[in-house]
Amino acid sequence: VAPGGLLASVYHLTRIEYGVDQPEEVCIKVFAPRSNPRIPSVFWVWKSSDFQERESYDMLGISYENHPRLKRILMPESWIGWPLRKDYIAPNFYEIQDAH
Repeated sequence: VAPGGLLASVYHLTRIEYGVDQPEEVCIKVFAPRSNPRIPSVFWVWKSSDFQERESYDMLGISYENHPRLKRILMPESWIGWPLRKDYIAPNFYEIQDAH
């Protein structure tokens, strides 16, 4: 969670052109309001962001615009709420299905 109650996606980009002892790094932070957290997806630039954006959606409720498969990846589809938010209230009862 970012200052002011905002949610954030943080991207750490590293370029290793001149050897591992001289990496070039940049950190990009994108903030969104908790009431409607929408951030442009970087999936079409970096396909490797697929899992991270889906996990962030599943745990924090950040919606990544134009992501091709934005859906829950860790929690069941029927799960209500965003478990990693500080204001999340855990249900008193969990129904767990056996794996097949």
